[in-house]
Amino acid sequence: MDRKIVLVRRRTRLEELIARFNSESQARFYVEHLGSDFEDYRTEHREYQEAFSLSVATAARVCRIQILDRSFLPNFLFAPTDVVVAVGQDGMVANILKYLSGQPLVGVNPSPSRWDGILAPFSAKQMDRVLKEVVLERSSIREISMAMATLGDGQSLLAVNDLFVGQKSHVSARYELQVDGVVERQSSSGIVVSTGLGSTGWMRSIVEEAKAITGTSTDLDSIESVLPWEAQTLRFAVREAFPSKATGNSLVYGTIDPSTSFEIVSQMPDNGVVFSDGIESDFLEFNAGSRLKIGLSPHKGRLVVH
Repeated sequence: MDRKIVLVRRRTRLEELIARFNSESQARFYVEHLGSDFEDYRTEHREYQEAFSLSVATAARVCRIQILDRSFLPNFLFAPTDVVVAVGQDGMVANILKYLSGQPLVGVNPSPSRWDGILAPFSAKQMDRVLKEVVLERSSIREISMAMATLGDGQSLLAVNDLFVGQKSHVSARYELQVDGVVERQSSSGIVVSTGLGSTGWMRSIVEEAKAITGTSTDLDSIESVLPWEAQTLRFAVREAFPSKATGNSLVYGTIDPSTSFEIVSQMPDNGVVFSDGIESDFLEFNAGSRLKIGLSPHKGRLVVH
């Protein structure tokens, strides 16, 4: 068929170690010197290689294929008709969604005994059936809502799970938060904005921590922090907002829907950042005077499911 399957691979932990220490024997010495089990790294590597090789062989029987290393994602141009296969953990699948424009994504879990595979529900052995259904457009696909952060100069960043706005280091972030005309200057450990997909991760831990600290869930029971993946709503939470003469802590949790105006103005002279999905190396600078708007992205991820 006149379509292409792009298979995205990543380095295993063993490959990362060998790249760092130049050989497997030196990597083994390092790991075992620290008291860890090196065989676990080799087993994981073997499982990944087997799953990826089987996925490649199966895809090649369906249509044209192309193999892509995860590190080249930011500069790779996907064709509109491409089918994308990600072999790896859930985090890898989520990260790939940000680089797609409607192409269906199939997540393959190479080690079901190690990883949950919520976003990678398929095994390599299922690829023959799954890929044929996807190519023939007969598969079940679920839409994934994303968040978008946009600076005043036009730079933007997508998030599949969550956005973080704050300081690179562990010092307090200073900014002015504006939500539907309500304005508050804050000093905090940063702001987290979560999508439906990310609502079971960082955002849920923030809510559960608040319950544990207060010793009661009475005021928090009404907060449904877990959202469906397709939700047209985002959640935001301010981490450890500090009340003082100059800063407040009344605007610390809420929702962002398509009609919400949500803006942040940086008051940080340096080291202010915005990053998504826990990838700190891929960030936007957010220093004094910068204005940031956050809302739902018009882009939707399309994930193949059972």
